[in-house]
Amino acid sequence: MIYSFAKYRPYYRRNLRLAFPVMLTQLGAALVGLFDSIMVGHYSTADLAAVSFSNAIFFTVMVFAMGTLMAITPIVGFAEGAQESKERIAALLANGLIYTTIVMLLTLLLLAPCWPILHLFGQEPDVVACARPYYGLIVLSIVPFLFFCLCKQFLEGLNNTTVAMVITIACNLLNIFLNWIFIYGHWGAPAMGAAGAGLATLIARFLTAICFIVVMFSRRRWRQYFTLINRSMLNWSDVKHLIRIGTPIGLQSFVECFLFTASFIIIGWISKESLAAHHIANQMADMTFMLALGIGAATTIRVSHQLGKGDLQAVQMASRASVHLCLLMNTIGATIMITLRHYLPYIFTDDPEVIEIASTLILIGGLFQYADGLQCVGAAMLRGLQDVRVPMRIAAFAYIGVALPLGIVLTFPCGLGAKGMWLAFVIGLLIPAVCYHIRFRKQLQRIITNNDNPNETQSRISRMD
Repeated sequence: MIYSFAKYRPYYRRNLRLAFPVMLTQLGAALVGLFDSIMVGHYSTADLAAVSFSNAIFFTVMVFAMGTLMAITPIVGFAEGAQESKERIAALLANGLIYTTIVMLLTLLLLAPCWPILHLFGQEPDVVACARPYYGLIVLSIVPFLFFCLCKQFLEGLNNTTVAMVITIACNLLNIFLNWIFIYGHWGAPAMGAAGAGLATLIARFLTAICFIVVMFSRRRWRQYFTLINRSMLNWSDVKHLIRIGTPIGLQSFVECFLFTASFIIIGWISKESLAAHHIANQMADMTFMLALGIGAATTIRVSHQLGKGDLQAVQMASRASVHLCLLMNTIGATIMITLRHYLPYIFTDDPEVIEIASTLILIGGLFQYADGLQCVGAAMLRGLQDVRVPMRIAAFAYIGVALPLGIVLTFPCGLGAKGMWLAFVIGLLIPAVCYHIRFRKQLQRIITNNDNPNETQSRISRMD
């Protein structure tokens, strides 16, 4: 097919209209982590390493929980695109609340037992001492955060990504201000270091969830989905469908995060300077990855809506437009990371050893921007089709079967240190980047060949795997 900007322009516009608020939302969340690192890093290297170590454990499970809740968006999006009744969408919300509660309890059960055994992960004693209070506080923040995620994913399914952006940015600015108070001990508060960053996060996440609920109840269009809920809508069938779609998404997110979590622990065995440098480079890579996540979220919404309408040509065009936008964003991100790699570490620390290591890792991070972005958008395209099991298997093979053992070999036997693990990231991300897009083309062609209508498509995509 010959490329035509005029032909793709409306798809770029629609995708960006949805993607831009998500980008800002994700960037807002990433900026909190970034400012945590900057502010804690200037407090002490041990506190910076503690935040890095704690988040590595926390986000491994948290990413699984967030991934499972992503199932809400394509399911609600398909119902909205197929113009199903308000009662049906309200039932999805009601059962989504049950599903979120189950996920929240499971997440707490997995994370809470790690608190007393943090010293068993092989980190330096001063790092563990700083990590304990920070870790405990961010684990408590799971409760409000996951209910915020439920509301966010539900509204995204209804084609709204702006509310989450506004609330997230406002509460994240508050988080940064609270960091200044609690980390350094201003306005009469004690200087708490890493623990202060954890307390600020806990307060901000509670306010984020409260604000989202207030906004949803203040608008009749969204309030009606709550007021329509009744006991007869609660059914195990919807919850099982969410589990069936959400669990593979969560596992897919988990195995990717597990690779990065394992890398934090493994690099921590080298030195706290290497761990701090790894954290800095990872923060830089996360900032550019947030742009890809925004495009991915918009892609899932657009694909699920058009699939619900039965407009398969629009599914194809919207997904291709997302790939083009992703490549553009990746180019910008890679250029910034590569050209500024010697200067960016100074934002976080004055430690010359940390700066030298971080500069090299940021260079490698710039090189894998394309693979990281394309695997993110490819996974989002498949989520829009509710095709989730095979992508999960691909992710497990790439991240756990290939990248992790390769990273260990390059880091220690080959003597490359932290950069060995980052070189393994390039290979690990490239495999799903290719496989997801091949899978999407095949699955979409299967649907086109069978000429499904919207009513038949829902049952057919559930049997894709």
